[in-house]
Amino acid sequence: MKPSEFKELGADELKQKVGSLKKELFDMRMARAEGKVAVQNKAKQIRKDVARALTALKQKTTQA
Repeated sequence: MKPSEFKELGADELKQKVGSLKKELFDMRMARAEGKVAVQNKAKQIRKDVARALTALKQKTTQA
């Protein structure tokens, strides 16, 4: 997602998004540890999305 898309979401939606992204990242790590093929580029993108979502959430909480 783009940073502007994260800024449009509400605080509750951002918390849910962060949770789902972290779960997806964890699942990818487990699949990689089990020897299943996992695309490393996707993991990198998910980490960046988590950071973007947390940044947008922090901005929303400091503004309120």
